[in-house]
Amino acid sequence: MNNLKVFVLMAGLTALFGAVGGAYGGKTGLVLALVLAAGMNLFMYWNSASMVLRSYGARVIEPSQAPELYAMVDRLRQRAGLPMPTVAIAPHDQPNAFATGRDPEHAVVCVTEGLLRLIGPEELEGVIAHELAHIKHRDMLLQTITATLAGAISSFASIAKLGYVLGGGRSDEEGNNPIAGLAMIIVAPIAAVLIQFAISRQREFKADAVGAEICGRPLGLASALRKLDAYAKRIPMAVSPSVAPLAMVNPLAGMGGLSVLFSTHPSTEQRVAKLSAMAAPLQR
Repeated sequence: MNNLKVFVLMAGLTALFGAVGGAYGGKTGLVLALVLAAGMNLFMYWNSASMVLRSYGARVIEPSQAPELYAMVDRLRQRAGLPMPTVAIAPHDQPNAFATGRDPEHAVVCVTEGLLRLIGPEELEGVIAHELAHIKHRDMLLQTITATLAGAISSFASIAKLGYVLGGGRSDEEGNNPIAGLAMIIVAPIAAVLIQFAISRQREFKADAVGAEICGRPLGLASALRKLDAYAKRIPMAVSPSVAPLAMVNPLAGMGGLSVLFSTHPSTEQRVAKLSAMAAPLQR
């Protein structure tokens, strides 16, 4: 059922992109927008990992550079039944992590320098297991494409609004309602962010549950989430909003403003509550 919901939301996001093109450029704009969306998705399929790593300033490391981290990832990926992912470290003080790549065979698990310094081994296991759960269910590419489409809708809408202001847009001969077209262009970016939020929320809850099963310590993962959420509010991270949804907790939480209002992550309280419910039978 969750996968069906995600498919419907992704279809809605693509349709929304086409609707913005149609609102501004009529049938031609609609076709061009859908072709552009398909092209972006194809590009992101092959290049998502390298683009995301560049956005976070991350570097791929060898086993000799972080032997304990490598051993932990290797142990947990075997429990999850996954091939060994590439391991990377991002030079940020904020403790956080993400997974990227087009499939499990080309996956990357990235942690920040702050994560390695500021949380304990059991909590780190929970974080790594959470990211491996994303890889297991192929969430990384989905979330990257979602972020790309949402960002493209916002950019396309901004250009279209400028065109309306300058007197462009569809002609009346096409049966255009300028007010309705402009309303679509204004509302579309907000709707795109809400769809992006819904997709990310579904995947984060599932990754928490599967990650807890992989590491065998739901409360360790819950403790990590609490710490990461608290640190994110105190230690800012300079990262593009387009790749923020890939992180385990919202890396822009400390920035305030609209970045918090339109966070693509579910609340930490909800995530911890679900993990605590998973742990309850294990404590009896």
